[in-house]
Amino acid sequence: MNRPYNLGYLLLRKIGAIALLFQSISGCQSAAADTSEEPLRVVRQAAEYDPQAAVWLIWPPVDHLEDYSNEQVTLEIIEALLPHTPIKVTAADSSLLLKAKAMIPASAQESGQVQVIEVPSEEFWVRDMGPVFVENNRGEQMIADFNFDSWGYGDTTDAYSKTEELYDERVAKLNGLPVISTSMISEGGDREVNGEGVLMVVEAVEQGRNPGMTKTEMEAEFQRLLGVKEVIWLKQGVYEDDHTFLGPKELDNGEKAYTVVTTNGHIDEFARFVNDSTILLAKVDSADLDDPIAQENHRRMEENLGILQQAKDQNGKPFRIVRMPLPQTIVGTMKPGDSVYDYISTLEYKDGSTFPVGEPVKVLAAASYLNFLITNGAILAQKYWRPGWDEAIKARDEEAEAILAKLFPNRKIIMIDALAVNYGGGGIHCISMQEPEMGNE
Repeated sequence: MNRPYNLGYLLLRKIGAIALLFQSISGCQSAAADTSEEPLRVVRQAAEYDPQAAVWLIWPPVDHLEDYSNEQVTLEIIEALLPHTPIKVTAADSSLLLKAKAMIPASAQESGQVQVIEVPSEEFWVRDMGPVFVENNRGEQMIADFNFDSWGYGDTTDAYSKTEELYDERVAKLNGLPVISTSMISEGGDREVNGEGVLMVVEAVEQGRNPGMTKTEMEAEFQRLLGVKEVIWLKQGVYEDDHTFLGPKELDNGEKAYTVVTTNGHIDEFARFVNDSTILLAKVDSADLDDPIAQENHRRMEENLGILQQAKDQNGKPFRIVRMPLPQTIVGTMKPGDSVYDYISTLEYKDGSTFPVGEPVKVLAAASYLNFLITNGAILAQKYWRPGWDEAIKARDEEAEAILAKLFPNRKIIMIDALAVNYGGGGIHCISMQEPEMGNE
């Protein structure tokens, strides 16, 4: 969507970023500073599998579907993280702050393992607009700050977008870190780095957010903000992640189902770095190919496979590619009063369809085994089987767990039912953001 930038707002942000950078270096430089010193620049974004100082979460302000609790998923993530990684939980206001403090185990807060902090936000997708920690050429930590337009559903000037866009700058202030900013729109869920200079992104997402920029221009910004040297452009993400306003999808029974305020193809739903030379890529199980959703996913994933087979790692060698099955299509029902329903009922649909306002609708959960979080001692991944469901779902859960266990032999694999989050358009990875330890290249 071609959205005009608010130039005054962006200018103020850039002035603020420059001021923060000046403050961070002026204290150790005299007026007669050595002008021969190398200019300040970002050299690296750590990979997710590098050592971590903390994991950031946002306390969920709302559920997306009745009887599916985002708070319960968040508490399970906290419980899983406690033995492995310090946790920083932010809450959007004083009411949510009190609620989070009351529900998170007091012992974890008293020990300092969990910190609960008030930081304004609209939702809990911290992966997308949260702090992106990078390292500069002086061995110092900074925050890379991309612009935000509510995943293509809004504009950078909207109040919602502004609140979310400022989140990482507020975290930078809390941590006393300088900020490096850009007017380019990009979300963390669509950027996957290997820590050695290689970045994977999705063409449909990045070009959709920035229609006025070329790939070369975007690559220059990725290099400036993240220190990457090579960008791999995959074509499209999974079909269930298409923008909701593109129109409903046809199911195998001929019914229609809507996506759930999804991102149009974030990479963390289907392609992840396992180490600096291994990529885990989604694959459609042949048993699912009667499903039109799976058919389109198969086409897209095999196209992405072809791109990855031609790509090279930082040493000029081909990547090792491991395949991970996609879950069976998971369909739910939403009705008026469910937060996602109330929003998607207001959208204008580009395929000419009309939303049946006031009537229940079928929706597609953003389900994936690749939307996992890598932490110091554990992998937090998603499972789907519930009592009474098809045993084939349980078998696929177990297959996904076994693949992760083989790829991460030194980390505990913890499978969590995150379907409540999936019905909001994301998963465990989308609602978490790692803060790397410094000095662990």
